Amino acid sequence: MDPEYDLIVVGGGPAGSTAAAVVAMRGHRVLLLERETFPRYQIGESLLPATVHGLCGILGVADEVAEAGFTLKRGGTLRWGRDPKPWQFSFSMTPRLPEPTATAFQVERSRFDEILLRNAARVGAEVREGTPVRRIVADDERVRGVEYTDPDGNARTAYGRYIIDASGNTSRIHSGVGGTRVYSDFFRNLAVFGYFAGGRRLPEPNRGNIFCAAFDAGWLWYIPLRDDLTSVGAVISPEHHPDVQRDPRAAWQDMIRACPEVAELLDGVPVATEAPYDRVRVRKDWSYWKTAFWTPGMALVGDAACFVDPVLSSGVHLATYGALLAARAVNSALDGSVSEERGFAEFEARYRREYGVFYEFLIAFYDMERNEESYFWSAKKVTNVDSTEVAAFAELAGGLVSGDTAVLRPEGPGRLGKQWSAAAAELDGAVGQLAMTDDRVNPLLSTKVVGETFRTGRDLQDQALYGGPLDTSGTAEPGRLMASDDGLGWNPAH
Repeated sequence: MDPEYDLIVVGGGPAGSTAAAVVAMRGHRVLLLERETFPRYQIGESLLPATVHGLCGILGVADEVAEAGFTLKRGGTLRWGRDPKPWQFSFSMTPRLPEPTATAFQVERSRFDEILLRNAARVGAEVREGTPVRRIVADDERVRGVEYTDPDGNARTAYGRYIIDASGNTSRIHSGVGGTRVYSDFFRNLAVFGYFAGGRRLPEPNRGNIFCAAFDAGWLWYIPLRDDLTSVGAVISPEHHPDVQRDPRAAWQDMIRACPEVAELLDGVPVATEAPYDRVRVRKDWSYWKTAFWTPGMALVGDAACFVDPVLSSGVHLATYGALLAARAVNSALDGSVSEERGFAEFEARYRREYGVFYEFLIAFYDMERNEESYFWSAKKVTNVDSTEVAAFAELAGGLVSGDTAVLRPEGPGRLGKQWSAAAAELDGAVGQLAMTDDRVNPLLSTKVVGETFRTGRDLQDQALYGGPLDTSGTAEPGRLMASDDGLGWNPAH
C-alpha cells in the first residue's frame, strides 16, 4: 500500500481540476480520475467574479477564459421583492463605471470545465478520463487509495497520501469521510431546466446579466449563453414533482408561461435542438451539506460536500474555493510546513463559513419576495425556518458565520433566527434604495449580509492580483492560518 501519488482526485469538474492543478503546481504527484470523457454537459453556467478574477488567476487560466468568447456578466437583473419592476444588482460599487474585476461570465460548462481540466494536465497532473471510481481503500487509521475501472473495463487500484472526492452530488464515495448529508427543508426545491435557440436580451449594459424572476410557483432563471442559446430553468417546490415526472418538457413550458417577464423574452423563440441542449432535465433536493468534510487521508469538495440554492450562482465558486482550501492543506502537509490536522481544520472551518454566509444571504433574499398568497413563497419566510434546521445550521457553522459563538448555546437558534430577520430587513431596505440612488454607489454592497457574502471573493481576487488580501480587517483571527503569497498553501509564519 505504498502511495504511488501524493494526491488522487476523484472527479474532473471545476472542483477536481482546481484541486489537482493547485497540488501539481507545487511539483507533487497527482492523479485525477474522471468518470466521463470531456467535453461533457453540466448545469451551473453563471459564474461570480471570485471565480473569474480570483481562482482562474491563481490557476493561471484567467487569460484563456477571458479569450474564450463567453458572455460578459456585470451582475444580475431581478424581478424579486416588493417592486413589480425589475431591478439591477451590479458587482461594482459604481454601476456607471465598473472596475475591471467587477465582472464575470455566463459559460457553457462543457467548454469552461474542459479549460480547467486541460490546465490541470498542463501543470503536471496525470488525468485519466473514462475511469469511474468504485470505492475507497481504507484501514483503521486513514483512507489510503481508490479502486476504479479503467477505459478497457479492468479493475485497478491506486494509492495516494491524500484523496479528494470532487465527484459531485452523485458521489459514490462521500461516505468515506463519515458523517451524513443534511438536506435543507427551507431550500428543499425542485429544478426543471432546458434551453432555447436564442431569446431577447436585456438593454445594455445589462445584456449579459442573469435574469431571475419570481412568480407564484417559485422562480425562473434566464441565462444568455450565446446569441443563439439561452438557459432557462424553474425552481419550484417538490409538490410539483408528479407533474414534472409525468412530462418534464410540458411542466417546464408551463412554468415559463406562468412567468410573464420570462415568457415575453422567449416569445416566438424555438427550443434548442442541438445536443446536449435539446433535453429538459430535472434535479431535486438542491441544498444540503455533509456533517463531516474530511477524515485522515480524505476530503470532500464541491457538490460531494455541499450545495446551496442556485439563485446567487454560487455553485462553482463554493466548489472551487473548497477545492483550493483542501489543496492548500495537502500542499502544506506534504511539505511539512503545517500539520495535516491543522491544515484540514482550516479547510473545514473556512469552507463551512463560506457555505454559511451564502446560506444566510439566501434566506434573507428569499424573505424579500412579497407574494404572500403563493404556497411556495409563504413558506420562504425567515419566520417559517424550522427550528431543527436552524439548530443544524448552527452546528454546521460553528459560530464562524458571524463570529458569534452564541449560536452554539441553547439560546443560539433563536438568536440566529433574529439575526436572519435583521439581515432580511437590511437587504430589503437596500433594494428599496436602488431606485433613489444616482447610480454612483451600490447600496446593496454596503449591507452587512452582502458584504460578508462577497468578502472571500474579494480576498481571492486580491490573492491572484497582489499575493494576498489588501483589506485584512475581520479576516485575521487568532490561531487562523493565512494563505501563502502564491495562494497554493498555508503560510507557516501565522
